[in-house]
Amino acid sequence: MRHDIQTPVDFWFDPTCPWAWLTSRWVLEVARQRPLEVRWHLMSLAVLNEGRSDLPERWHRDLALRMEPVRVCAAAEQRHGPGVLGRLYTELGTRFHLEQAPKEPAVYAAALAAAGLDPALAGAARSTEYDEAVRASHHEGIGRVGSDVGTPVVAVGDAAFFGPVVTPSPRGEAALRLWDGVLAVAGTDGFFELKRTRTRQPEFT
Repeated sequence: MRHDIQTPVDFWFDPTCPWAWLTSRWVLEVARQRPLEVRWHLMSLAVLNEGRSDLPERWHRDLALRMEPVRVCAAAEQRHGPGVLGRLYTELGTRFHLEQAPKEPAVYAAALAAAGLDPALAGAARSTEYDEAVRASHHEGIGRVGSDVGTPVVAVGDAAFFGPVVTPSPRGEAALRLWDGVLAVAGTDGFFELKRTRTRQPEFT
């Protein structure tokens, strides 16, 4: 693979998912070392799991709460364009995953302000105005890989995949080794799955 030509990478994320956050930081680490054009898109764990009767009620309440920051991202995207999603994701993710901040309007407003966006967009959190846009983006990502996966979804050219699920987020040469390996596997015709049981919680160091 040539490394002197910019490669578009489409990344679908739910800002509340710690595993997607770790994957996103890995992709950004690769982008610091390789010419990648990372294009951010929304997906939603709430949309992914809606209608599931096997989940307890507390999970449905949690999923409804997780929809709030996704709506805020959708509102920011509609007002300012998709180019703002990367920095807003970084601000939200830093608060949720590194600082353990709650999912509430004040936190969304602080993230928006830090990303250089209007804090009033936090009002979208509890509105259904942007749900159609969220669903459209979500289904575009899921359509690349199938419904039996989660967040994130990553697409590089014709190769699309869920994950990788990894902790901590690889840095330096390790990030590049994983990148090259994932692309080699995902680009193999007829390859579908490689998995093992998680034995560690997300590590954000």
